[in-house]
Amino acid sequence: MQQDILINWAPHESRVAVIENGALQEVHIERSLERGLVGNVYLGKVVRVLPGMQSAFIDIGLERSAFLHVADLMSSVNAKHADPETSPQPLVPIEKQVFEGQSILVQVMKDPMGNKGARLSAQISIAGRLLVFLPQDDHIGVSQKIPAEQRQVLRERLATLAHQSEAKGGFILRTNGEEASDQELSEDIAYLRKTWERIRTASLNQAAKSLLHQDLNLLQRVLRDFVSEGTQTIRIDSREQFEMMMAFGKEFMPSSVDKLVHYKGERPIFDLFSIDEDIALALGRRVELKSGGYLIIDQTEAMTTVDVNTGGFVGVKSFDETIFKTNLEAAGAIARQLRLRNLGGMIVIDFIDMQRQDHQSAVLNEFTKQLSKDRVKTSVSSFSPLGLVEMTRKRTRESLAHLLCQPCASCQGRGIVNTARSVAYNILREILREARQFNPKEFRVLASSAVIELLQEEESHHLAGLSDFIRKPISLMTEVGMGPEDYNIVLL
Repeated sequence: MQQDILINWAPHESRVAVIENGALQEVHIERSLERGLVGNVYLGKVVRVLPGMQSAFIDIGLERSAFLHVADLMSSVNAKHADPETSPQPLVPIEKQVFEGQSILVQVMKDPMGNKGARLSAQISIAGRLLVFLPQDDHIGVSQKIPAEQRQVLRERLATLAHQSEAKGGFILRTNGEEASDQELSEDIAYLRKTWERIRTASLNQAAKSLLHQDLNLLQRVLRDFVSEGTQTIRIDSREQFEMMMAFGKEFMPSSVDKLVHYKGERPIFDLFSIDEDIALALGRRVELKSGGYLIIDQTEAMTTVDVNTGGFVGVKSFDETIFKTNLEAAGAIARQLRLRNLGGMIVIDFIDMQRQDHQSAVLNEFTKQLSKDRVKTSVSSFSPLGLVEMTRKRTRESLAHLLCQPCASCQGRGIVNTARSVAYNILREILREARQFNPKEFRVLASSAVIELLQEEESHHLAGLSDFIRKPISLMTEVGMGPEDYNIVLL
């Protein structure tokens, strides 16, 4: 797999496009006024404890209080690492661990989304270039993506390096640390311990609701998290940010420095691969497949649904073969769209019904294979009796649509609006209702041009009949700027 990373930088916004084998797979956007909070460490203040939910609300200085569950408190760390069959450790009730008004050190696990506040953890973890530091724990772990036969050797080696000093804390070896030397690991350990000491000192000297540690910005995370063996180039169109990334890379990610390139072309860097066009397509419901089939993707509060359709694809052999090929192509397209749109949570996929078991297995295997390229954790179930595939994708930040769009002012996010006739009838009912309560000289209707035209023409006899019935004149006026469902009835 060949990967290229394009970075478009402006003072107000950083945009990163991950290209794999010539196709856009991921888009990451960070706006200076809307920077994500995941990884930030705060000194929070407990504002409410909910024993019934085994949760607490923590004020960390944001618009909405953040959410902390009992499983994410420090008393639960050992229970998390323990074998539940040999040493079960029930969670201590949250009301016995925290109290209102208490100051508590917390880290953001999930950004605020919609009407939900941020999700917190009291189990602090600090990510470095090669390691993740667990300052409140003594656990030594290795990334699950590293082959199982190498994990034990790496775990023992890391434990030896970590315990060279008397300082406490555990570590998890990241995937890109598999080939690291002892010197590189020791340097990362020292850097992470120093960072934690700075956080700990700040927590003792600063007031509650203070930000103690901020995670790396998007451009720095590109070097830390995005670069892989298949990465060919990292092109950025800003000289200033290029030099910043070079300096940061030389200190923490020297293996990535040679891949950095300052893009000096006249064309905007995102035009090289039609990135903006792909982003615009990723905000729509319909995704066209090369075969002629298509996907319909609907994102709701509870889940995302994906519907696969054959569309104009008629195939050349049997009907079963046509369906199979459409589903096979859709499997790869869906995996790409999940990454591109950053869709998380529960996802239900309605593939076209397949009668043959081997076809179902092949489609599921292809889907799983394509999802394996995703850095975000996913879990996929088999086909249900109804022919649906249910899966989850870890949600840590807003989807692309939520980041770039807002609910329509006319339909309030429903995706549909009342017809002009429905609105006109609402107006007629409202006039009748108000005529029974008030006695004005005249009713004046202000509405959109479509509604006014309908009342003046097709519905004019109904309007005249109502005017005769209530014995009051009804005048009409078009209000420029009113939405299709908006109207006002003025009593004169």
